[in-house]
Amino acid sequence: MSCCSLLSAEIPVWSIRLRFLDRGRTRSCLRNLLVMQLGDTYAMLGQLENSISSYTTGLEVQRQVLGDNDPRVGETCRYLAEAHIQAMQFDEAQKLCQMALDIHKESGSPASLEEAADRRLMGMICESKGDHETALEHLVLASMAMVANGQEAEVASVDLSIGDTYLSLNRYDEAIFAYQKALTSLKSTKGENHPAVASVFVRLADLYNKTGKFRDSRSYCENALRIYEKPIPGIAPEEIASGLTDISAIYESMEELEQALKLLQKALKIYNDAPGQQNTIAGIEAQMGVMYYMMGNYSESYSSFRSATTKLRASGEKKSAFFGIALNQMGLACVQRYAINEAVDLFEEARAILEQEYGPYHPDTLGVYSNLAGTYDAVGRLDDAIEILEFVVGMREEKLGTANPDVDDEKKRLAELLKEAGRVRNRKNRSLETLLDSNQSRNTVLNNGGIKV
Repeated sequence: MSCCSLLSAEIPVWSIRLRFLDRGRTRSCLRNLLVMQLGDTYAMLGQLENSISSYTTGLEVQRQVLGDNDPRVGETCRYLAEAHIQAMQFDEAQKLCQMALDIHKESGSPASLEEAADRRLMGMICESKGDHETALEHLVLASMAMVANGQEAEVASVDLSIGDTYLSLNRYDEAIFAYQKALTSLKSTKGENHPAVASVFVRLADLYNKTGKFRDSRSYCENALRIYEKPIPGIAPEEIASGLTDISAIYESMEELEQALKLLQKALKIYNDAPGQQNTIAGIEAQMGVMYYMMGNYSESYSSFRSATTKLRASGEKKSAFFGIALNQMGLACVQRYAINEAVDLFEEARAILEQEYGPYHPDTLGVYSNLAGTYDAVGRLDDAIEILEFVVGMREEKLGTANPDVDDEKKRLAELLKEAGRVRNRKNRSLETLLDSNQSRNTVLNNGGIKV
Protein backbone atom coordinates (compact mmCIF):
# COMPACT_ATOMS: atom_id res chain seq x y z
CA MET A 1 0.00 0.00 0.00
CA SER A 2 1.36 3.42 -0.93
CA CYS A 3 2.11 6.14 1.51
CA CYS A 4 -0.72 8.19 0.05
CA SER A 5 -3.25 5.40 0.52
CA LEU A 6 -2.07 4.82 4.06
CA LEU A 7 -2.51 8.49 4.81
CA SER A 8 -5.99 8.62 3.36
CA ALA A 9 -7.01 5.41 5.07
CA GLU A 10 -5.78 6.23 8.57
CA ILE A 11 -5.91 10.05 8.84
CA PRO A 12 -8.73 11.90 7.03
CA VAL A 13 -7.91 15.23 5.37
CA TRP A 14 -10.33 17.11 7.66
CA SER A 15 -8.41 15.73 10.64
CA ILE A 16 -5.13 17.12 9.30
CA ARG A 17 -6.74 20.52 8.82
CA LEU A 18 -8.16 20.39 12.32
CA ARG A 19 -4.73 19.64 13.75
CA PHE A 20 -3.29 22.63 11.94
CA LEU A 21 -6.11 24.77 13.34
CA ASP A 22 -5.43 23.40 16.81
CA ARG A 23 -1.75 24.19 16.40
CA GLY A 24 -2.58 27.76 15.43
CA ARG A 25 -4.88 28.11 18.41
CA THR A 26 -2.21 26.64 20.69
CA ARG A 27 0.39 29.03 19.34
CA SER A 28 -1.96 31.97 19.92
CA CYS A 29 -2.68 30.84 23.46
CA LEU A 30 1.04 30.44 24.10
CA ARG A 31 1.72 33.88 22.67
CA ASN A 32 -1.00 35.34 24.91
CA LEU A 33 0.55 33.66 27.95
CA LEU A 34 4.02 34.97 27.08
CA VAL A 35 2.98 38.59 26.49
CA MET A 36 0.93 38.60 29.71
CA GLN A 37 3.92 37.25 31.64
CA LEU A 38 6.07 39.92 30.00
CA GLY A 39 3.53 42.52 31.15
CA ASP A 40 3.78 41.16 34.69
CA THR A 41 7.57 41.43 34.52
CA TYR A 42 7.39 45.05 33.35
CA ALA A 43 4.89 45.77 36.15
CA MET A 44 7.26 44.31 38.74
CA LEU A 45 9.98 46.61 37.40
CA GLY A 46 7.64 49.59 37.64
CA GLN A 47 7.58 50.11 33.85
CA LEU A 48 3.85 50.73 33.55
CA GLU A 49 3.78 51.89 29.92
CA ASN A 50 5.53 48.73 28.72
CA SER A 51 3.38 46.63 31.03
CA ILE A 52 0.14 48.08 29.64
CA SER A 53 1.39 47.62 26.07
CA SER A 54 2.05 43.93 26.71
CA TYR A 55 -1.30 43.39 28.42
CA THR A 56 -3.09 45.12 25.53
CA THR A 57 -1.38 42.82 23.03
CA GLY A 58 -2.36 39.82 25.14
CA LEU A 59 -5.99 40.96 25.22
CA GLU A 60 -6.12 41.32 21.43
CA VAL A 61 -4.64 37.85 20.94
CA GLN A 62 -7.13 36.39 23.41
CA ARG A 63 -10.08 38.05 21.66
CA GLN A 64 -8.95 36.64 18.31
CA VAL A 65 -8.79 33.12 19.75
CA LEU A 66 -11.77 33.09 22.14
CA GLY A 67 -14.05 35.75 20.72
CA ASP A 68 -15.17 39.05 22.23
CA ASN A 69 -17.67 37.64 24.73
CA ASP A 70 -15.72 34.85 26.40
CA PRO A 71 -15.62 35.24 30.22
CA ARG A 72 -11.84 34.85 30.12
CA VAL A 73 -11.67 37.92 27.89
CA GLY A 74 -13.67 39.75 30.55
CA GLU A 75 -11.15 38.75 33.20
CA THR A 76 -8.30 40.08 31.06
CA CYS A 77 -10.19 43.34 30.49
CA ARG A 78 -10.46 43.75 34.25
CA TYR A 79 -6.76 42.91 34.65
CA LEU A 80 -5.80 45.51 32.06
CA ALA A 81 -8.13 48.05 33.70
CA GLU A 82 -6.24 47.57 36.98
CA ALA A 83 -2.97 48.34 35.16
CA HIS A 84 -4.45 51.56 33.75
CA ILE A 85 -5.51 52.53 37.28
CA GLN A 86 -1.90 52.11 38.41
CA ALA A 87 -0.92 54.49 35.61
CA MET A 88 -3.67 56.96 36.69
CA GLN A 89 -5.40 56.48 33.32
CA PHE A 90 -8.92 56.30 34.67
CA ASP A 91 -10.89 56.90 31.46
CA GLU A 92 -9.28 53.94 29.72
CA ALA A 93 -9.62 51.86 32.90
CA GLN A 94 -13.35 52.64 33.00
CA LYS A 95 -13.86 51.57 29.37
CA LEU A 96 -12.12 48.24 29.98
CA CYS A 97 -13.91 47.61 33.26
CA GLN A 98 -17.26 48.30 31.59
CA MET A 99 -16.33 45.77 28.88
CA ALA A 100 -15.57 43.20 31.58
CA LEU A 101 -18.84 43.95 33.37
CA ASP A 102 -20.88 43.63 30.16
CA ILE A 103 -19.22 40.32 29.28
CA HIS A 104 -19.75 38.82 32.72
CA LYS A 105 -23.35 40.02 32.96
CA GLU A 106 -24.05 38.45 29.56
CA SER A 107 -22.25 35.15 30.11
CA GLY A 108 -22.68 34.49 33.83
CA SER A 109 -25.48 34.10 36.31
CA PRO A 110 -27.07 37.21 37.85
CA ALA A 111 -24.99 38.77 40.64
CA SER A 112 -22.04 36.44 39.99
CA LEU A 113 -18.70 36.77 41.78
CA GLU A 114 -17.14 37.90 38.51
CA GLU A 115 -19.68 40.71 38.24
CA ALA A 116 -19.03 41.60 41.88
CA ALA A 117 -15.29 41.90 41.15
CA ASP A 118 -16.02 44.11 38.14
CA ARG A 119 -18.29 46.35 40.18
CA ARG A 120 -15.74 46.68 42.98
CA LEU A 121 -13.17 47.86 40.46
CA MET A 122 -15.66 50.15 38.74
CA GLY A 123 -16.48 51.66 42.11
CA MET A 124 -12.79 52.40 42.65
CA ILE A 125 -12.50 54.00 39.21
CA CYS A 126 -15.60 56.16 39.63
CA GLU A 127 -14.42 57.23 43.09
CA SER A 128 -11.04 58.23 41.64
CA LYS A 129 -12.80 60.29 38.96
CA GLY A 130 -14.96 62.05 41.54
CA ASP A 131 -18.20 60.33 40.50
CA HIS A 132 -19.04 59.30 44.04
CA GLU A 133 -22.72 58.51 43.57
CA THR A 134 -22.02 56.07 40.73
CA ALA A 135 -19.17 54.55 42.76
CA LEU A 136 -21.54 54.00 45.69
CA GLU A 137 -24.08 52.27 43.44
CA HIS A 138 -21.48 49.82 42.09
CA LEU A 139 -20.05 49.09 45.53
CA VAL A 140 -23.43 48.40 47.13
CA LEU A 141 -24.31 46.01 44.27
CA ALA A 142 -20.93 44.31 44.66
CA SER A 143 -21.53 43.86 48.39
CA MET A 144 -24.95 42.36 47.77
CA ALA A 145 -23.55 39.96 45.16
CA MET A 146 -20.81 38.80 47.48
CA VAL A 147 -23.26 38.12 50.31
CA ALA A 148 -25.51 36.24 47.88
CA ASN A 149 -22.55 34.05 46.93
CA GLY A 150 -21.58 33.25 50.52
CA GLN A 151 -18.61 35.64 50.62
CA GLU A 152 -19.56 37.42 53.87
CA ALA A 153 -15.99 37.21 55.17
CA GLU A 154 -14.78 39.22 52.18
CA VAL A 155 -17.47 41.89 52.36
CA ALA A 156 -15.50 43.93 54.93
CA SER A 157 -13.17 45.24 52.23
CA VAL A 158 -16.17 46.44 50.20
CA ASP A 159 -17.67 48.04 53.32
CA LEU A 160 -14.43 50.00 53.68
CA SER A 161 -14.76 51.25 50.11
CA ILE A 162 -18.39 52.17 50.77
CA GLY A 163 -17.25 54.10 53.84
CA ASP A 164 -14.62 55.89 51.75
CA THR A 165 -17.29 56.94 49.26
CA TYR A 166 -19.63 58.18 51.98
CA LEU A 167 -16.69 60.18 53.33
CA SER A 168 -16.14 61.74 49.90
CA LEU A 169 -19.83 62.70 49.89
CA ASN A 170 -19.48 64.25 53.38
CA ARG A 171 -22.02 61.72 54.70
CA TYR A 172 -20.00 61.21 57.85
CA ASP A 173 -22.46 59.22 59.98
CA GLU A 174 -22.97 56.69 57.20
CA ALA A 175 -19.20 56.49 56.68
CA ILE A 176 -18.63 55.80 60.38
CA PHE A 177 -21.31 53.08 60.31
CA ALA A 178 -19.64 51.39 57.30
CA TYR A 179 -16.20 51.61 58.91
CA GLN A 180 -17.40 50.25 62.25
CA LYS A 181 -19.17 47.38 60.49
CA ALA A 182 -15.93 46.51 58.67
CA LEU A 183 -13.92 46.90 61.88
CA THR A 184 -16.12 44.44 63.77
CA SER A 185 -15.86 41.91 60.96
CA LEU A 186 -12.08 42.23 60.57
CA LYS A 187 -11.41 41.92 64.31
CA SER A 188 -13.48 38.74 64.32
CA THR A 189 -11.93 37.14 61.23
CA LYS A 190 -8.31 38.39 61.32
CA GLY A 191 -7.62 39.35 64.93
CA GLU A 192 -7.28 42.69 66.70
CA ASN A 193 -3.61 43.19 65.74
CA HIS A 194 -3.94 42.60 62.02
CA PRO A 195 -2.91 45.43 59.66
CA ALA A 196 -6.38 45.29 58.10
CA VAL A 197 -7.74 46.45 61.46
CA ALA A 198 -5.13 49.21 61.51
CA SER A 199 -6.31 50.34 58.07
CA VAL A 200 -9.79 50.93 59.51
CA PHE A 201 -8.28 52.95 62.36
CA VAL A 202 -6.50 55.07 59.73
CA ARG A 203 -9.77 55.71 57.91
CA LEU A 204 -11.51 56.71 61.12
CA ALA A 205 -8.57 58.97 61.98
CA ASP A 206 -8.90 60.64 58.59
CA LEU A 207 -12.65 61.11 59.03
CA TYR A 208 -12.32 62.68 62.48
CA ASN A 209 -9.48 64.88 61.22
CA LYS A 210 -11.69 66.18 58.43
CA THR A 211 -14.52 66.90 60.86
CA GLY A 212 -12.23 68.80 63.22
CA LYS A 213 -12.16 66.18 65.99
CA PHE A 214 -8.38 66.14 66.22
CA ARG A 215 -8.14 64.36 69.58
CA ASP A 216 -10.13 61.42 68.23
CA SER A 217 -8.06 61.51 65.05
CA ARG A 218 -4.77 61.30 66.94
CA SER A 219 -6.12 58.48 69.10
CA TYR A 220 -6.97 56.37 66.06
CA CYS A 221 -3.58 57.20 64.49
CA GLU A 222 -1.86 55.94 67.64
CA ASN A 223 -3.97 52.76 67.62
CA ALA A 224 -2.95 52.09 64.03
CA LEU A 225 0.73 52.80 64.73
CA ARG A 226 0.78 50.32 67.60
CA ILE A 227 -0.21 47.63 65.09
CA TYR A 228 2.11 48.75 62.30
CA GLU A 229 5.14 49.07 64.58
CA LYS A 230 4.77 45.46 65.81
CA PRO A 231 3.49 43.60 62.75
CA ILE A 232 2.37 40.02 63.09
CA PRO A 233 4.39 37.40 61.16
CA GLY A 234 3.56 36.83 57.52
CA ILE A 235 2.46 40.38 56.73
CA ALA A 236 3.97 41.91 53.60
CA PRO A 237 6.30 44.82 54.46
CA GLU A 238 4.67 46.87 51.70
CA GLU A 239 1.36 46.75 53.59
CA ILE A 240 3.02 48.25 56.66
CA ALA A 241 4.77 50.92 54.59
CA SER A 242 1.50 51.87 52.90
CA GLY A 243 -0.19 52.27 56.28
CA LEU A 244 2.63 54.50 57.53
CA THR A 245 2.32 56.79 54.51
CA ASP A 246 -1.45 57.10 55.07
CA ILE A 247 -0.92 58.10 58.72
CA SER A 248 1.80 60.51 57.64
CA ALA A 249 -0.69 62.31 55.40
CA ILE A 250 -3.03 62.81 58.37
CA TYR A 251 -0.27 64.26 60.54
CA GLU A 252 0.77 66.50 57.65
CA SER A 253 -2.76 67.87 57.33
CA MET A 254 -2.65 68.65 61.07
CA GLU A 255 0.64 70.50 60.38
CA GLU A 256 2.66 68.08 62.51
CA LEU A 257 5.32 67.92 59.82
CA GLU A 258 8.15 66.37 61.82
CA GLN A 259 6.03 63.39 62.84
CA ALA A 260 4.73 63.06 59.27
CA LEU A 261 8.28 63.13 57.89
CA LYS A 262 9.48 60.46 60.34
CA LEU A 263 6.73 58.12 59.21
CA LEU A 264 7.63 58.63 55.55
CA GLN A 265 11.27 57.92 56.32
CA LYS A 266 10.24 54.65 58.01
CA ALA A 267 8.13 53.71 55.00
CA LEU A 268 11.00 54.49 52.64
CA LYS A 269 13.32 52.28 54.67
CA ILE A 270 10.83 49.41 54.44
CA TYR A 271 10.63 49.60 50.67
CA ASN A 272 14.44 49.82 50.50
CA ASP A 273 14.60 50.23 46.70
CA ALA A 274 12.63 47.02 46.15
CA PRO A 275 12.11 46.17 42.46
CA GLY A 276 8.64 46.96 41.21
CA GLN A 277 8.16 49.63 43.87
CA GLN A 278 10.07 52.44 42.18
CA ASN A 279 6.97 54.51 41.44
CA THR A 280 5.77 54.11 45.03
CA ILE A 281 9.18 55.08 46.37
CA ALA A 282 9.24 58.06 44.03
CA GLY A 283 5.85 59.15 45.36
CA ILE A 284 7.11 58.99 48.94
CA GLU A 285 10.26 60.92 48.05
CA ALA A 286 8.20 63.58 46.29
CA GLN A 287 5.98 63.95 49.37
CA MET A 288 9.08 64.24 51.54
CA GLY A 289 10.26 66.96 49.16
CA VAL A 290 7.04 68.87 49.79
CA MET A 291 7.45 68.57 53.55
CA TYR A 292 11.09 69.65 53.51
CA TYR A 293 10.02 72.65 51.43
CA MET A 294 7.29 73.56 53.93
CA MET A 295 9.87 73.29 56.72
CA GLY A 296 12.26 75.62 54.85
CA ASN A 297 14.87 72.92 54.19
CA TYR A 298 15.23 73.62 50.48
CA SER A 299 18.38 71.58 49.88
CA GLU A 300 16.76 68.41 51.23
CA SER A 301 13.61 69.26 49.31
CA TYR A 302 15.57 69.53 46.07
CA SER A 303 17.42 66.26 46.75
CA SER A 304 14.15 64.42 47.42
CA PHE A 305 12.52 65.71 44.25
CA ARG A 306 15.61 64.95 42.18
CA SER A 307 15.63 61.35 43.43
CA ALA A 308 11.89 61.02 42.78
CA THR A 309 11.99 62.43 39.25
CA THR A 310 15.00 60.28 38.35
CA LYS A 311 13.04 57.16 39.31
CA LEU A 312 9.97 58.33 37.41
CA ARG A 313 12.02 58.94 34.28
CA ALA A 314 13.57 55.49 34.52
CA SER A 315 10.20 53.79 34.98
CA GLY A 316 8.62 55.41 31.93
CA GLU A 317 6.45 57.85 33.88
CA LYS A 318 8.03 60.97 32.40
CA LYS A 319 4.79 61.94 30.64
CA SER A 320 2.40 61.58 33.58
CA ALA A 321 0.70 64.51 35.30
CA PHE A 322 2.27 63.46 38.61
CA PHE A 323 5.71 63.75 37.03
CA GLY A 324 4.85 67.23 35.76
CA ILE A 325 3.71 68.34 39.22
CA ALA A 326 6.88 66.92 40.78
CA LEU A 327 8.99 68.88 38.27
CA ASN A 328 7.11 72.05 39.18
CA GLN A 329 7.77 71.50 42.89
CA MET A 330 11.41 70.78 42.18
CA GLY A 331 11.56 74.03 40.23
CA LEU A 332 10.26 75.92 43.27
CA ALA A 333 13.02 74.36 45.37
CA CYS A 334 15.53 75.54 42.76
CA VAL A 335 14.17 79.08 43.03
CA GLN A 336 14.76 79.05 46.78
CA ARG A 337 18.31 77.81 46.15
CA TYR A 338 18.85 80.61 43.55
CA ALA A 339 19.31 78.02 40.77
CA ILE A 340 17.06 80.02 38.46
CA ASN A 341 18.23 78.64 35.12
CA GLU A 342 17.57 75.09 36.30
CA ALA A 343 14.17 76.23 37.57
CA VAL A 344 13.36 77.59 34.09
CA ASP A 345 14.17 74.21 32.53
CA LEU A 346 12.04 72.36 35.07
CA PHE A 347 9.06 74.69 34.72
CA GLU A 348 9.22 74.46 30.93
CA GLU A 349 9.25 70.66 31.04
CA ALA A 350 6.42 70.66 33.60
CA ARG A 351 4.43 73.04 31.39
CA ALA A 352 4.73 70.76 28.35
CA ILE A 353 3.58 67.71 30.34
CA LEU A 354 0.63 69.38 32.07
CA GLU A 355 -0.55 70.99 28.84
CA GLN A 356 -0.67 67.52 27.35
CA GLU A 357 -2.28 65.83 30.37
CA TYR A 358 -4.57 68.57 31.71
CA GLY A 359 -4.80 71.21 29.00
CA PRO A 360 -3.77 74.88 29.26
CA TYR A 361 -6.71 76.00 31.42
CA HIS A 362 -6.32 73.58 34.33
CA PRO A 363 -5.36 75.23 37.66
CA ASP A 364 -2.16 73.16 37.93
CA THR A 365 -1.12 74.19 34.42
CA LEU A 366 -1.87 77.84 35.16
CA GLY A 367 0.23 77.56 38.31
CA VAL A 368 3.21 76.37 36.26
CA TYR A 369 2.67 79.24 33.79
CA SER A 370 2.76 81.68 36.69
CA ASN A 371 5.98 80.18 38.04
CA LEU A 372 7.51 80.17 34.59
CA ALA A 373 6.62 83.84 34.12
CA GLY A 374 8.43 84.62 37.37
CA THR A 375 11.57 82.77 36.30
CA TYR A 376 11.52 84.38 32.85
CA ASP A 377 11.44 87.75 34.59
CA ALA A 378 14.31 86.65 36.83
CA VAL A 379 16.57 85.78 33.88
CA GLY A 380 15.71 88.94 31.96
CA ARG A 381 13.14 87.52 29.52
CA LEU A 382 10.67 90.28 30.30
CA ASP A 383 8.55 90.02 27.15
CA ASP A 384 8.09 86.29 27.59
CA ALA A 385 7.12 86.80 31.23
CA ILE A 386 4.55 89.46 30.32
CA GLU A 387 2.97 87.36 27.56
CA ILE A 388 2.50 84.34 29.81
CA LEU A 389 1.28 86.38 32.76
CA GLU A 390 -1.26 88.21 30.58
CA PHE A 391 -2.72 84.84 29.62
CA VAL A 392 -2.73 83.63 33.23
CA VAL A 393 -4.44 86.78 34.51
CA GLY A 394 -7.02 86.60 31.73
CA MET A 395 -7.84 82.98 32.51
CA ARG A 396 -8.02 83.56 36.26
CA GLU A 397 -10.31 86.57 35.77
CA GLU A 398 -12.56 84.45 33.60
CA LYS A 399 -12.65 81.48 36.00
CA LEU A 400 -12.40 83.18 39.41
CA GLY A 401 -13.64 86.71 38.86
CA THR A 402 -11.71 89.98 38.98
CA ALA A 403 -12.12 90.41 42.75
CA ASN A 404 -10.48 87.10 43.69
CA PRO A 405 -7.29 87.60 45.81
CA ASP A 406 -5.25 85.28 43.57
CA VAL A 407 -6.28 87.31 40.53
CA ASP A 408 -5.46 90.57 42.28
CA ASP A 409 -1.99 89.33 43.26
CA GLU A 410 -1.11 88.32 39.71
CA LYS A 411 -2.60 91.51 38.26
CA LYS A 412 -0.22 93.48 40.50
CA ARG A 413 2.73 91.36 39.29
CA LEU A 414 1.67 91.95 35.70
CA ALA A 415 1.29 95.69 36.28
CA GLU A 416 4.83 95.87 37.70
CA LEU A 417 6.26 94.06 34.69
CA LEU A 418 4.34 96.25 32.24
CA LYS A 419 5.53 99.37 34.02
CA GLU A 420 9.11 98.14 33.86
CA ALA A 421 8.71 97.46 30.13
CA GLY A 422 6.92 100.74 29.48
CA ARG A 423 3.86 98.94 28.12
CA VAL A 424 0.14 98.65 28.83
CA ARG A 425 -1.80 95.43 29.27
CA ASN A 426 -2.80 93.66 26.08
CA ARG A 427 -6.35 92.47 26.70
CA LYS A 428 -6.71 90.75 23.35
CA ASN A 429 -6.30 87.02 23.81
CA ARG A 430 -3.43 85.58 21.77
CA SER A 431 -3.32 82.00 20.60
CA LEU A 432 -1.55 79.68 22.98
CA GLU A 433 0.71 78.47 20.18
CA THR A 434 2.02 82.01 19.73
CA LEU A 435 1.88 82.86 23.41
CA LEU A 436 3.92 79.94 24.70
CA ASP A 437 6.37 79.53 21.83
CA SER A 438 9.60 81.09 23.03
CA ASN A 439 13.30 80.59 22.47
CA GLN A 440 14.16 77.96 25.10
CA SER A 441 17.93 78.46 24.83
CA ARG A 442 18.24 82.05 26.04
CA ASN A 443 20.01 82.36 29.37
CA THR A 444 20.99 85.73 30.83
CA VAL A 445 22.00 87.32 34.12
CA LEU A 446 20.03 85.97 37.10
CA ASN A 447 17.66 88.13 39.10
CA ASN A 448 15.40 86.57 41.72
CA GLY A 449 12.54 89.06 41.40
CA GLY A 450 8.99 88.12 40.57
CA ILE A 451 8.96 84.43 41.47
CA LYS A 452 5.64 83.21 42.84
CA VAL A 453 6.29 80.34 45.29
